[in-house]
Amino acid sequence: MSNSPNKIYIESDGYAPTLKRLRQISKVLDNAITIPGTQVGIGLDPLLGLIPVGGDVLGLIFSLYIIIESARLGISRATLGRMVVNIIIDALVGAVPMLGDLFDFAWKANNYNLTLLEDYVKSPGEKKKADQGFIILFIGGLFLLSIVLIALPVIIIGMLWKALTGS
Repeated sequence: MSNSPNKIYIESDGYAPTLKRLRQISKVLDNAITIPGTQVGIGLDPLLGLIPVGGDVLGLIFSLYIIIESARLGISRATLGRMVVNIIIDALVGAVPMLGDLFDFAWKANNYNLTLLEDYVKSPGEKKKADQGFIILFIGGLFLLSIVLIALPVIIIGMLWKALTGS
């Protein structure tokens, strides 16, 4: 663990077990393996994206866990909103066949979200916390997004199939 002043502050106020777990999850999803000779990491999220239809949904579910835990820590609506936008970008672009797979290797939504969480935890008293209704609303929105993620590739593949077969 790094001894930077920010991490010492964060680790000293009761958030440590949750932050440690979320750091590990984020690393597995976005940077589990570093490509030798580079600083580029590959995680489970882009590899899941290679699984047709359901892979992006699985990635979304794992990313959703980081947001749910962040909400339990009491971060603000604004921060939760930014985290959700990161995941929406990752999920929607990732759902596009081929282009989305390449995008998943570059866009590290979970790392971005962990940075947002750590920035918030450094100064929690300065921002308004999210309320229960907002959390339920955003989880419902992510559920609808997961339905879109399943439907979008199916529709695109169906259109391509019709174009190729001429039916």
